[in-house]
Amino acid sequence: MDFGKAFTFVFEDEEWIKKIGLAGLISLIPIIGWFFLIGWGFKVTRRVIAGDPNPLPDWSELGEFLVKGLLVSVVAFVYSLPVILIQGCSASLIPLFGSGDQEVLVTIISIFTACVSCFSVLYGIVMGLVLPAAIGNYAAKDEFGAAFRFGEVFRLVRKDLGAYIIVLLGSIVASLVASLGVIACVIGVLFTSAYAIVVNGHLIGQAYNRAASSVLPEEEAVPSE
Repeated sequence: MDFGKAFTFVFEDEEWIKKIGLAGLISLIPIIGWFFLIGWGFKVTRRVIAGDPNPLPDWSELGEFLVKGLLVSVVAFVYSLPVILIQGCSASLIPLFGSGDQEVLVTIISIFTACVSCFSVLYGIVMGLVLPAAIGNYAAKDEFGAAFRFGEVFRLVRKDLGAYIIVLLGSIVASLVASLGVIACVIGVLFTSAYAIVVNGHLIGQAYNRAASSVLPEEEAVPSE
């Protein structure tokens, strides 16, 4: 994978200022603005997978960006459900411990909360590896259901775990870059966040291509009936 390329490809586009500028402005649209950006980043993933030499799309496909952004958000929500459910259940279960020895009660609640926190952190790391594979599979197949073909998704991660670790690290770096917009100027975060989204999209596309290249030979080796 070309880690640096994900951070520089934007500036190779002759209209990058216009495209990033529009992204920042569109993100200001209440409620749905960020769905447009997510769909825009998803388009980057699709173009990288397809080998498009100009992966940064313009804003002529707003309707598609909105739909894809909503669908990708649904994928992320579904993959986040275990943590959401565990945290929700833990919040509702704590009052059931009832009254009693306060010292014992505090100890039980502390242990319970620590266990939930550990699970959340571990699952967050796993999701940081698996979710990009799910999104990449969706982008490559152009089928929403492909994001939930868990056998295919986990096979991608298993075949090239290193690629998805790079995506995870890249998303962290991109988030740090996005935060620079707050430091420089509050309004700047709109543009640095848009930049971070397309960086992630590029990395997801690269990871899929690298992982799929090692998965497909195995699949093709299976004799057809």
